[in-house]
Amino acid sequence: MNDLDDFRAALRQPLDEPFAEPDLAAIMAGGTRLRRRRRVLTTTAGIAAAAAVVLVFVFAVQLRQPAPAPVAQPPSPVPVPATSTAATPPAEQPIGDVIGTGIQTAAGEIVFFARAVDLPERPDIHFGVVAGFRSGTSLRAALATNEFRGSDRSFGFHATDGGEVIGNQVIPVFGYFAGPAARITTTVHGRTVEAHLAKWTADPTVVVFWFHPDSVPDSASLTPLIAYDADGKRLTK
Repeated sequence: MNDLDDFRAALRQPLDEPFAEPDLAAIMAGGTRLRRRRRVLTTTAGIAAAAAVVLVFVFAVQLRQPAPAPVAQPPSPVPVPATSTAATPPAEQPIGDVIGTGIQTAAGEIVFFARAVDLPERPDIHFGVVAGFRSGTSLRAALATNEFRGSDRSFGFHATDGGEVIGNQVIPVFGYFAGPAARITTTVHGRTVEAHLAKWTADPTVVVFWFHPDSVPDSASLTPLIAYDADGKRLTK
């Protein structure tokens, strides 16, 4: 007998216990409970999803709300500029007449004039000579010089200065001579150069002199100055 015959013989054997019929009511009740459980889970998931949608909607609405208007702040006080109390520089007050040179510049004519000097430590010095510019009635100082030892009216040359650029203009070499000078010369590169002269109207014994910048470019090019009187007599060594 083979395995197939054994299997067919086993099928023909009677059952020890009768086959129990399935309990259809219990099966249906279980199915119902399973379907209800699924419905509850589905409903809960739906509620959660709906709540999320509501939250998203509310949040979106809040985002669309306009920003609150800024609260108006009281205006800051505007600083009031301080009124300048700086005094205007006093106008030049020449002692005696202003001496014109005829040298015209963009700033005006180059001129010379005397200015009062008050130095407690120099009691014998009372004035100095100023080089400046005159334009119409305006008078502006550029370079001032004065004696710094002894007396301002002692015989001889005093306060020689100039030969430099101030305000894009060359100030001529200038100074003054206390005494009866009628002619003043110097030598530049072996050539004798005559100075321009003008007596000071406040004291005719004082003679202001200057050299044109084309002839004497600076004071370093000067040799010792020589003064002569009206008779051609040399007043200085």
